[in-house]
Amino acid sequence: MVDALGVAVIGFGWMGRVHTQAYARLPHHYPRLALRPRLVTVAEEVPGRAEEAAERFGFVSATRDWREVAADPRVQAVSVTAPNFLHREIGVAMAEAGKHLWIEKPVGLTAADARAVADAVAEAGVQGTVGFNYRNAPAVESARELIASGGIGTVTHVRIRLFSDYAAHPDSALTWRYERERGGSGVLGDLASHGVDLARFLLGDIAALTADTAVFVPQRARPAGATAGHALASGGEPGPVENEDYVGCLLRFASGARGVLEACRVSVGEQNNYGFEVHGTRGAVFWDFRRMNELGVSRGTAYQDQPVSTVYVGPDAGEFAAFQPGAGNAMGYDDLKVIEAHRFVRSIAEGRSYGTTLADAVHSATVLDAMAESAVSGRWVGL
Repeated sequence: MVDALGVAVIGFGWMGRVHTQAYARLPHHYPRLALRPRLVTVAEEVPGRAEEAAERFGFVSATRDWREVAADPRVQAVSVTAPNFLHREIGVAMAEAGKHLWIEKPVGLTAADARAVADAVAEAGVQGTVGFNYRNAPAVESARELIASGGIGTVTHVRIRLFSDYAAHPDSALTWRYERERGGSGVLGDLASHGVDLARFLLGDIAALTADTAVFVPQRARPAGATAGHALASGGEPGPVENEDYVGCLLRFASGARGVLEACRVSVGEQNNYGFEVHGTRGAVFWDFRRMNELGVSRGTAYQDQPVSTVYVGPDAGEFAAFQPGAGNAMGYDDLKVIEAHRFVRSIAEGRSYGTTLADAVHSATVLDAMAESAVSGRWVGL
């Protein structure tokens, strides 16, 4: 007999839908999971959006007030996919109410916010998972194993890139994402947070950094009403963009390796160009999110003119076998969130953490704060 796990989703934009669909898919990909999510309630302050989500996806109830979720005895686990400025308040409240927490990064506006949520989760004795989904790609997990095993020798340097065009249009609406008070940092929290997590996942702790940031689209139009995603708002009253469009950062790892992390949300011609190149003393490994199930691998003893082979990861890599029967069959973005949901629910079922934790969120946020500090001071910042 599989036990039911009452779940709620707070915030129903695109990411709220992704979490909801991930819960619904769990029994198909992980039929032996000891808990089966039951969609209990959805909370969203935009009028009508929660009711629409409940009707479309099968939630038992809907509300505009997320506080009702904390008081709902039917709910044991909560996904927090609301705007960044609400993450600390909601995350702490849900943990204090005894709810297990799956929360999207960057878990608030600062490292202090992330630490507050992490402390609340630890004190309540509940499980906490964070939405660093790119590390869940089977190819990324294979790259980590290759690096850890010494397959490319001692790592010397890495380049991590996260380029996107979602904010490149000058008529993109001036939503909360572009405000310091509600969005916090811009591309730091949105994209560079993933890059920091990948860097630490692959190579270990970052010891010091220096960063530079820039705003390339300084004004945007205020939207006339509620928005979703990255909507346009041509003709609205203009307002200032308060957080960064771009960050470039030099990294020094505790291991002695060096790195470059670059992220931009206004890169015309770049659609989700996320990836890394890790170089070692005897080889290298390359990954591009847009070819998510492939790795470029160079290893051997030739050193000079050593070739790079394309490797299609298969059922022996990460969670690939839960989705496809053999190498060369594609997985996609939403599958990474199903993996994340599985590790969250498994953590609840077994009482121990699988996958990303609030500690990972604190580490990432601490590095982001250091990047912001360095961009102002123009100096290296130790961690």
